[in-house]
Amino acid sequence: MIRTGGVNRPVEISAAGRLEVRITAADVGKRVSVRCLTDAGAADGKFTDTVGVLTSWDDGVLAITRKGGESVRVDASSLVAGKVVPAAPARRRGPAAGYRELAGVAARAWRPVESARLGAWELRAAAGFTRRANSVLPLGDPGMPLDAALDAVRAWYGARGLPAYVQTATGAEGTEELLCAELERRGWVREVTAELWVGALAPVADRAEAEGVVLTREADAAWLARYGRKGVSEVALRVLAGGSARSDEAGSGAGPSVWFASVPAPEGGAPAAIGRCVVDGRWAGFAAVEVAPAHRRRGLATTVMAALARRALDEGASAAWLQVEEENAGARALYAGMGFAAHHAYHHYREPAGEPSHGPSSEAS
Repeated sequence: MIRTGGVNRPVEISAAGRLEVRITAADVGKRVSVRCLTDAGAADGKFTDTVGVLTSWDDGVLAITRKGGESVRVDASSLVAGKVVPAAPARRRGPAAGYRELAGVAARAWRPVESARLGAWELRAAAGFTRRANSVLPLGDPGMPLDAALDAVRAWYGARGLPAYVQTATGAEGTEELLCAELERRGWVREVTAELWVGALAPVADRAEAEGVVLTREADAAWLARYGRKGVSEVALRVLAGGSARSDEAGSGAGPSVWFASVPAPEGGAPAAIGRCVVDGRWAGFAAVEVAPAHRRRGLATTVMAALARRALDEGASAAWLQVEEENAGARALYAGMGFAAHHAYHHYREPAGEPSHGPSSEAS
């Protein structure tokens, strides 16, 4: 261990006790840890550390994408240490899961009304209801050069009167830092960043009694009256219900199990709290957990999630996931208290040309 510039972290040293740079341009695409000297000409120059995926090394400048999706540019001449590190840090809590598994589970929980395949990419559309249901999920090779694939994407969404979005992920093994960097080089704009969190299901079920929570298979008028999205259309109802998308390929059979929860308000009208849960194998995904302003700080969000978790346990699930936006501090504190932890970040990139007059809503779900 050495102390430099106020930073107290282990760094790579040689047998002779010198810091070493053990990365080259050949390591593009790998996860790296680098230490740089800032203000090298100043007497009080300091060291900074960056960990992330090396996405380029051009003209003496490195681009490194951090876990949250931020891209950092580093002058190669400022490097004092660097090494390739494991593709993803060891998880300290929560169920073990890979990115591909979670991306598939999350996609099945929020199905579009129409989809098409472009190699291993899925193009999804739902008349603009949320970005997740109106964006490309790129889980592999599109089967053609990237520029041609993006042209095909824009044409497909343009034919439906929608702006083209690509949903990418960063921060876990198998995520798409390189694709993020390529989209940014082509002028695609990152509009929203959120995180997918995971946790054990049983502790959620044990957090509160589920008395007073009504579970149904459909989002009725009362549930929709509390739901935060405005102008819920027939298309939105199909997405909420988890119906299979119309595709250019054969159907895949029965989908996940969808449940809606509500806590009736004593004064009548819209429920005091609502939630949605999708059970898919070992996974239970929570979304749309909303509490009326007059009923907040009474534990109703926890109560709703506990009731849904118990039903999911009954159906054989053991692990839980949810999505939360970066700026939602209240939700992040609630979920952390339940034992959830961030698994990876995901982002929506919008095509560069022109601003849509009415694009998909910005909520994580």
